[in-house]
Amino acid sequence: MRALGAWLRDTAGGLPAVFWFLWSGLLINRVGAFAMLFLPLYLTDARGASDALAGLVVGAYGLGGVAGVLLGGVLADRWGRRRTLVWSHLAASALMASMAVVTSLSAIALLAALVGIAHSMPGPAFVAAIVDVVPAPRRSRAFNLQFWAFNLGMAGASALAGLLAEASYLALFLVDAAATLTTTVIIAWKVPETLVRTVPETGGGTAPETLVRTAPGASPGDLGAAPPRRVGLRTPLTDRIFLAFVALTFAHAVITAQNSTVMPLAMRADGLSSSAYGLVVALGGLFIVIGQLFVPRLIDGRRKHRVLATALGLAAVGYAGLAIADGLPGYLLAALVWTVGAMLAAPPNAEINAELAPPRLRGRYQAVFFLTFPAAAFVAPAVGGASLQYLGDGHWLAVAALGLLAVAGHLLAGPPRERRVARVAASPAVVSDPVRR
Repeated sequence: MRALGAWLRDTAGGLPAVFWFLWSGLLINRVGAFAMLFLPLYLTDARGASDALAGLVVGAYGLGGVAGVLLGGVLADRWGRRRTLVWSHLAASALMASMAVVTSLSAIALLAALVGIAHSMPGPAFVAAIVDVVPAPRRSRAFNLQFWAFNLGMAGASALAGLLAEASYLALFLVDAAATLTTTVIIAWKVPETLVRTVPETGGGTAPETLVRTAPGASPGDLGAAPPRRVGLRTPLTDRIFLAFVALTFAHAVITAQNSTVMPLAMRADGLSSSAYGLVVALGGLFIVIGQLFVPRLIDGRRKHRVLATALGLAAVGYAGLAIADGLPGYLLAALVWTVGAMLAAPPNAEINAELAPPRLRGRYQAVFFLTFPAAAFVAPAVGGASLQYLGDGHWLAVAALGLLAVAGHLLAGPPRERRVARVAASPAVVSDPVRR
C-alpha cells in the first residue's frame, strides 16, 4: 500500500485544483466526442448521401478544424483561456444538437465545418491554461495525465459510439452535445481566468498584455522575451528554434498517422480483416491507458531531446517491422513498439512547446503546434497511398527512414533549444499568480 501511495503521489501529486477541473472537463469531453466518428455512416445510412459526398462533408469538418486551431490560439491570448474554452464548448454543444435535427445535406455540411471550428478551438486554450497554472517542475506529470485522459476518453467514446449508433443517430448527437455542455459548466464554474496580465516595469497603469523583460542577448521570440509591439501569428511563424521543433513534431505525426491511414490498406493486402485492424488499434489504445501513468518515472531526469529521439527511434523500428509482417502477430508486435514511442514522446513534446512560448503568446504558439496534426492527417494518406501502391512493403522502410531523420534532427536541435530555455529562464521576468495554486 505504501508503494502504491508513493506511486500515486509521484504520478499525480502536487498539481493544483484548477488543473484537475481542466482535466475532468477534457476527459468528459473526450468520452462524449463520438458523433463525428460516425458522421460518414450517418450521412450514407440516414441521409442518403453518396460516399463521395460524405467524404466532402467530413473534409469540411477537417478544414474547419484547421481554422479553429488558429482562431482558438489567437483568442486564448487576446480574449482569455476561460472565455475561449467556455464559448467554444457552448458553441460546439449547440451546433451538435442542431446536427441531430437538421436533414438538409447542405446544412449538415455547413454545420460540420462550424463544428470543426468549435471542436478545435479549445485545444490551444486547454494547454495554455495548464501551462499557466502548473509549476514548471510538475508540467511533465500534468501533460502525461492529459495525454492519458485523452486516450482514455477516446477509448470510452469508441465503446459508447457503437452502442448509441445502433440505437439511434439522434441519441448519438444529443449525448455528444450533453457531454460538451457538461464540460462547459465545469469550466465556467470552477476554472478562473489564468491568462497573466501584469503591470509594466516602467510607467503606471495596467498593460493590455503580459509584459516580460528581455534576457540579455535574447531575441524577441525567446521564452519570456517581450515580442515586438505588433504581435500575432507572425511571431511563432518566424521563431526558428520553435519551427524546428514543430517540423520534427510534424514528422512524428506523419509517421503516427500511418496507423489510421495507410496501415488498413496494407493489412487488407495481406488478407487481414477489418476486425484484425480494429484489434491492432484497440491494443495500442489499451496499452496507453494501462502504461501511460508509468511513463514519468521512465523519463524523469533525462534530457527531453534524447527522450524524443528514443521515441522516434521506436516509431521507426515499429513501422519498419511492417515491411516483413504478413500476419496479425507481426502487426500486433509492431504496434506495441511504436505505441511505446508515442507514450514516451507525449510529455516532453508538450513541455518543450510550453518552454518555447512567451507567456503572452502561449495560445498562438499552441495553435501553430497543433496545426501539425491536421496537416499530417492530410499528408500521410495523400503521399502514403501512392507510396504504398508503387513501393509496396518498401513504403514502410521509407517511413522508418523518415523516423531516423527525425531522430538525428532531435539530437541536433535539442542542445541549442535547451541553451535558449536556460538563458531566458535565468532572466528576471514580470509575472503574477492569476490563480491560487
